Amino acid sequence: MSTEEDAPADRGFLVAIIFFILGLGTLLPWNFFMTASMYFNNRLNTSEWKNGTVTDRKEYYFNNWMTLLSQLPLLLFTWLNSVLYQRISEKIRIAGSLVFILILFILTAVLVKVPMEEDRFFSITMATIWFINSFGAMLQGSLFGLVGLLPQKYSAVFMSGQGLAGTFAALAMIFAIASEADSETAALGYFITPCVGTLITLISYMLLPKLEFAQFYLDRCKRKTYRPETSRQLLSTEVAESSVTAGGPCHGSVSNGDVSCATEEESGKQAFLELLTENTSAQKSSILQVFKKIWVMAFCVTFVFTVTLSVFPAVTVDVKTIYGGKWEKYFIPVCCFLIFNTMDWIGRTVTTWLQWPGKDSRLFPALVVSRFIFIPLLMMCNVQERSILPVLFSNDLMFAVLMLLFSVSSGYCVCLSMTYAPQLVDPKDGETAGALMTFFLALGLSLGAAFSFPLRFLV
Repeated sequence: MSTEEDAPADRGFLVAIIFFILGLGTLLPWNFFMTASMYFNNRLNTSEWKNGTVTDRKEYYFNNWMTLLSQLPLLLFTWLNSVLYQRISEKIRIAGSLVFILILFILTAVLVKVPMEEDRFFSITMATIWFINSFGAMLQGSLFGLVGLLPQKYSAVFMSGQGLAGTFAALAMIFAIASEADSETAALGYFITPCVGTLITLISYMLLPKLEFAQFYLDRCKRKTYRPETSRQLLSTEVAESSVTAGGPCHGSVSNGDVSCATEEESGKQAFLELLTENTSAQKSSILQVFKKIWVMAFCVTFVFTVTLSVFPAVTVDVKTIYGGKWEKYFIPVCCFLIFNTMDWIGRTVTTWLQWPGKDSRLFPALVVSRFIFIPLLMMCNVQERSILPVLFSNDLMFAVLMLLFSVSSGYCVCLSMTYAPQLVDPKDGETAGALMTFFLALGLSLGAAFSFPLRFLV
């Protein structure tokens, strides 16, 4: 019988490296399209000429639509995953999603060189964003299930890869700008990067079953192998049931590998008690019962993402620097995307050794709600164009500091919420709590994307 002590070593940490790459690959679609907002806005918001004069250009609100169409698939596939898991095999879900993501990234790279009327380009881009994030949502859900078969530390490695996907996209944009190539060539190089990244992710996934360490845990799941303690309990019950059915003299008390004997009546009583105890302990609570225990954390994760996505990137990407020159090109990639993604990852990482306030503290939801203040503060930065609110913080440094606090608090509060929720329920309800939190996480992302429309108009 296989136990964790029998597991082979992860030689060269290859499995950990692969899951880091897989985590990185799951969020490449969202991050690379979001970070490229300047490229898309430049192609869409071109000036229109009529009778030799410049007319008002058409506003597409690309950042708002991009955010909404990126997050709705996650909410949708949160509901559909249970059906998809039953009907579509894991290999097809993961490898197939990566192949389609690669094809859509290649399409986006090709479109850089294709002149196109703005309305058509906008429609194709929005359709691409919807489908690439739909495949990304399916990929993410499938990989979370896969990494759950391995020891807990591999889940942390996987999520670290996800956390650095945004930083990777921001650095790719900065390097594209630093190349000093023309805007078209720089954009082409930028979108070729996720093509290579997705291809590496696909190859890494194909290599995973060939590694002895990964094969051990994946095969163990297929064999439905249990831990020693669980195996003894199951063996005990099975022996008891068979003895009662056959009318034999042995019951299912297994102690240190020995089967003891007793009368048929005692055997029946013990089998009944064991089965009753097992069924009582294994019976999961209803979804409503679990929700009553974790509703505070569900609210927290929803509220955090609602606040975050309502202004990032739809509002923050339109902040302008007060300085000219080369810094103007780097301002948004550095102060908006690089700072946010790096500090969000740091905020999540900090929770591995600092978890304050505690899960039962009323201070934690109060801190989550207090993040609402970032919405008006960021809206009153130097966002251009604007029509209603005044500019109170035109300084670049003030915007950078606000983004730092905004992002580190987002990552910290989200990670604490997701960590605390399973601790508030019995172990048997941990899976239900996790599924509920995933739904409310997706709900928060979608609500934030929806609120970004009126908030951008208010600026």
